[in-house]
Amino acid sequence: MPDTALMPDRSLQAFLALEGYVFVHADAMRKSLEAFGPLDDWQAFADSWNDLELDEHMADGGRYRRRRHAVFAAAGPDSAVTREPHQPHYQGLDYNPLNGGVARWFAPVSQASGEGPSLRTILRFCHALFGRLAPAAARWKIEVHQFRIEARPDAEGLPTPEGMHRDGVDYVLVLLVNRRNIASGTTAILGADGRELGRFTLTQPLDAALVDDARVSHGVTAVQALDPSAPAHRDVLVVTFKSAE
Repeated sequence: MPDTALMPDRSLQAFLALEGYVFVHADAMRKSLEAFGPLDDWQAFADSWNDLELDEHMADGGRYRRRRHAVFAAAGPDSAVTREPHQPHYQGLDYNPLNGGVARWFAPVSQASGEGPSLRTILRFCHALFGRLAPAAARWKIEVHQFRIEARPDAEGLPTPEGMHRDGVDYVLVLLVNRRNIASGTTAILGADGRELGRFTLTQPLDAALVDDARVSHGVTAVQALDPSAPAHRDVLVVTFKSAE
């Protein structure tokens, strides 16, 4: 972790605590992240999305999602974030009725990406922010997901095929890495009563959504190719923090 005097943007912390979510524009997100370390390898990190593997666990038979996955852990506010041995991703059916209920093994995040400055900076930022929101959490299980959702001429891509959902964790960061030749991909946020709290589209690299998963649900509309003759995809990094107690 950074020096304890270095803390996340107070407005992000306050808005997330008040509303249960916050949409952060790329310029503001970059500034917030760079307080916690460099993003020197950002282009190489973004390029690593070109090497994701097909998600073979899609219960809808879809072949529009590629991903890699890694698990990290952190203890108190002054501890380091460390990578755990590779392990499956599991969600109960209550949280993911489409693909949940089974242990899903995905290809691991590469060592270069997992140890690179960009991801480490992002993890330090999340640890500081979420740690201040939940100071009683003694240990965090952190999962990192690289997602590419592809749109084809004959088929749209579904960023959230399970629909509006919660992830079964405490906090979530969704960070746009790239979008190419696609339309839509709009995020909606719903409160516990089903009322829509917000709607926005991540369009620029580093546009981000921060979510209190216990309080709100989220979903993203399907993406379609603007030019059917060219590759079309939406690349995001999802980081989840769950108290491991």
